[in-house]
Amino acid sequence: MSSSAPASAAAPLTISADAVHRRSLAPLEAWFSLEPQVLLSHSGQLNLDFQWPRQADDPRELSEIPELRLWSLRADALCPWLPLLLERGNGQLTRHVAMLLPHQFSRSEGIRFAPDSLELWMTHRLFLLDHWCRSHGLNARGNLEQMAAVLGYELDASFWQGLD
Repeated sequence: MSSSAPASAAAPLTISADAVHRRSLAPLEAWFSLEPQVLLSHSGQLNLDFQWPRQADDPRELSEIPELRLWSLRADALCPWLPLLLERGNGQLTRHVAMLLPHQFSRSEGIRFAPDSLELWMTHRLFLLDHWCRSHGLNARGNLEQMAAVLGYELDASFWQGLD
């Protein structure tokens, strides 16, 4: 297993139209081989750049394009740590979650998730990632709480009780 980050960790990771059509996760391959501690050291830093051909008059957001949603669903299933790595300040994490969950988009308000869907997905992801981290001797609860907050999900102070 590699113990260093992909050479282009700071640069956007290009997801080509061909990779999307083939549902290929090859662009993420370098990340698969990283040790969990190294993966976590890149939390909030990964940018996915979908190179998807669109007509100039196509009003859809990327999260409304079925092919991109299908690629993202596969990536999310096989890389459950992906949301933890995605950049948070410029909307990468929010866009990724929009690829997975029902939502509405408004030019003035941005993405608004169906509350029940967000709660179920977020709770599932928090349990999954907390367990994954702890099974590798890592604690990422603060990072997980930040990830949740970016999505507008507030954790009750007692959320982690009983999980140790």
